[in-house]
Amino acid sequence: MKIKIGYRTIKTALGVTIAVWISSLLELDYYLSAGIITILCIQATKKKSLQSSWSRFLACTIAMAFSIVFFQILGYEPWVIGLLMIFFIPVTVYFRIQEGIVTSSVIIFHLYSEETYSQTIILNEFALIVIGIGIALLMNLYMPSVDHQLKKYQVDIERYFSGIFKEIVNYIRLKNSDWDGHEITMSHHTLEKAKSLAIRDVQNHLLRHENIYYSYFRIREQQLEILERILPLVIPLNHSGEEGEKIADFLEDISNSIHPGNTANRFLLQIEELKREFRESELPKTREEFEVRASLFQLLKEMEQYLIIKSYFRPNE
Repeated sequence: MKIKIGYRTIKTALGVTIAVWISSLLELDYYLSAGIITILCIQATKKKSLQSSWSRFLACTIAMAFSIVFFQILGYEPWVIGLLMIFFIPVTVYFRIQEGIVTSSVIIFHLYSEETYSQTIILNEFALIVIGIGIALLMNLYMPSVDHQLKKYQVDIERYFSGIFKEIVNYIRLKNSDWDGHEITMSHHTLEKAKSLAIRDVQNHLLRHENIYYSYFRIREQQLEILERILPLVIPLNHSGEEGEKIADFLEDISNSIHPGNTANRFLLQIEELKREFRESELPKTREEFEVRASLFQLLKEMEQYLIIKSYFRPNE
């Protein structure tokens, strides 16, 4: 099995080393705990790291207050720790800082081990917290850019979409029905990974609330649903002669024009022109011709929606 060392692992190792080193230089008691706090506060994104750090700092502060009250009044006994937790944990849940429970427990055990209370002890614990959290935040200032990977996902999805349209065109023109739907499966899989990565990129920018790539992938996801609805409508079109050929030409044109830019208006005009031509053409004479005509109009309606969705995307905004 191949072992991969990622940037987060390297940041964690470096952060722990710095936190422990600084704490030992300051001759803090329990200086190794600064490394534990650093490990807990380094998260996958900047926003998560900031939220985690704030939760742990607040939880630790409350834990020290609880420890002073409980231990000073009830004594330094094991059962007092349990009683303290019974009250402390619900408080963290109420303030939504429960992820700081583990870090706070370390502080509580430190104060219990000292079996006394003094300003020096409290300052020591605050120093450990500040160093551990501060180093974690410092390490998380660097987050590698994911734009290259997002762009790759975009290119892959456009290639899959183009492939889907080409397979539809082949079916209409050549009656070729041996397509296994690989492009649809890969589109779903790629879109899920792409959206997840785009969300992570948003969380790595503290002042950014949306990502242009995420908007793009959401639009493609909606379009993919439409493409799946179109597939059954294509079945009657391999016997539709001239009308089917016009639809094939139209879809082939779209397959060659799939990119982030907005070409929707041009194709929407083509749809209107196709609708006009089909309305002015001779009325269906057989049940089969009627089914073909109905499928043609339904397909155009779905493609119209496909293009309208795309028109909402503004890549340069």
